[in-house]
Amino acid sequence: MHADSQTLGVVTEGTFNAGLTVRLTDGCSTELLRVGSFVVLEGERNRYFSLITDIRLRVTDNALTAAPPSRGSAFIRRALSGSHTYATVEVRPSLMLENIGALDGSPPGPVRNIPMHFTELREANELDFDSVFGEESQTRFALGTPLTMDIPIPLDLKEFVTRSNGIFGQSGTGKSVLTRLLLFGLIKSDVASALIFDMHGEYATHLHDEPGIVGLVDLFGKSRIIVYSLESGAGTRDFRIGLNQIEPGDIELLAEELNLTGTYGAVTYQLSQAFGDRWLSQLLTMSQGELETFCGDTGTHPAAANALKQKLALLQSRDYIIDHGESSAIDDLMTHIEKKHHVILQFGKYQSFLDYMLVANIVTRRIHQKYTERVLRQTTSQNGTGNDIRRLVVVLEEAHKFLAPDAARQSIFGTIAREMRKYSVTLLVVDQRPSGIDPEVLSQIGTRITGLLTDQRDIDAVLTGVSDRNHLRGMLASLRPKQECLILGHAIPMPIMLRTRTYDGAALRKEIAAESGPAFDRNFISNLMNPGEE
Repeated sequence: MHADSQTLGVVTEGTFNAGLTVRLTDGCSTELLRVGSFVVLEGERNRYFSLITDIRLRVTDNALTAAPPSRGSAFIRRALSGSHTYATVEVRPSLMLENIGALDGSPPGPVRNIPMHFTELREANELDFDSVFGEESQTRFALGTPLTMDIPIPLDLKEFVTRSNGIFGQSGTGKSVLTRLLLFGLIKSDVASALIFDMHGEYATHLHDEPGIVGLVDLFGKSRIIVYSLESGAGTRDFRIGLNQIEPGDIELLAEELNLTGTYGAVTYQLSQAFGDRWLSQLLTMSQGELETFCGDTGTHPAAANALKQKLALLQSRDYIIDHGESSAIDDLMTHIEKKHHVILQFGKYQSFLDYMLVANIVTRRIHQKYTERVLRQTTSQNGTGNDIRRLVVVLEEAHKFLAPDAARQSIFGTIAREMRKYSVTLLVVDQRPSGIDPEVLSQIGTRITGLLTDQRDIDAVLTGVSDRNHLRGMLASLRPKQECLILGHAIPMPIMLRTRTYDGAALRKEIAAESGPAFDRNFISNLMNPGEE
């Protein structure tokens, strides 16, 4: 037993599958405990790192519940406490450290058994947190601290970027701030490049309506963060897409937004067969007579072709869409990723989901294609493994729009989520409606960082494919609306509830400078002192 850890109670019953029941000591008040707290069971041979999953009040005589003492009878309540009334907690072991007497430095492993009756349950201390979660390092970034202690709990970022991951929480729980904080850790650690589709202009520079919330360019400078924009004159690099770069597959994801009928797929197929990559520009410039001739030659339904032309004409009103593109913008973007830069694509005045879904889909499809070709080329070459390719994390907000059950089966985002590590491209999905995401995709999410969710469907969705989901439901529902989250999955040894760290620009700049050392590039230091300037 650790002298600095309070004993909470002893095990009285339980099973391996359902968890253990611990009777609390007389002096341990349920008001000082919390569902999701990290606790430790000290067995005779093993130490069990566990979570409190439930708290229960019990009586030895049911007559007490039928005729309870009056509210003012404090003396009677104290007299009954411990002898006739008591409390228990349900505890679920997540990891175990075997042969604790040997002290051989072995890390905790999977739980293979349970301790005996009257095993003591105690509060976790700093050594326990270090044993399970380890310490911060260049590639281990702490998003926050446990609810009851001021100890950083790090994520293993190397493991994090090998799979697609998710940040979830209802509106107003701080998902965007949490995403910025996680991106800060990824960029600082340099374990992968990030491509951020920034629909609302939240990631590049500081927000005027949120004092203290600095952007990634403010922190790392324009030498590391490359910003493109669909809007001309925004002080960033212009991003343009040619009509010849829009494929029929890109239109499929927009069917709901454009209210396309079920026949649109046949029309786009016939156009693509006839005109190749000029199919869209040909459709939009066809006269009525030319369109009727095309329909007669191919058997395409005239009404369907006219409806498709009318709805896709919306694209011509976008300044960022040009008649013919040479892929220079996407190639330029890929070059920066290969140079270990990070890219933010801002949408400026184009705030509709139509713009967001079209651009994100086109860019990601092309990038995934290039990564796939590169990995296959390296793996087929002599001694090639594909492991030396720079990893890319694609940050996607409002992810349910791209990963709904119908869309996920045909969109590139569903493909990336399912393929995970094969081609070095993964997703970081950010969403307030996880129940709108395809369950198959959710089951492939490696690490889930979840703020408060109150809708039962969203809670069930976040826990798709997770063991012990019944025990985790209560933890999710008990989170506070701000600065608390539950983290579980691939990049952390066991589920843990955290109080997320404050997104403080001054503190983050100091952290960057401290890791940089005295020989750090002077231009980068200048960027820190004069954020946003070249």
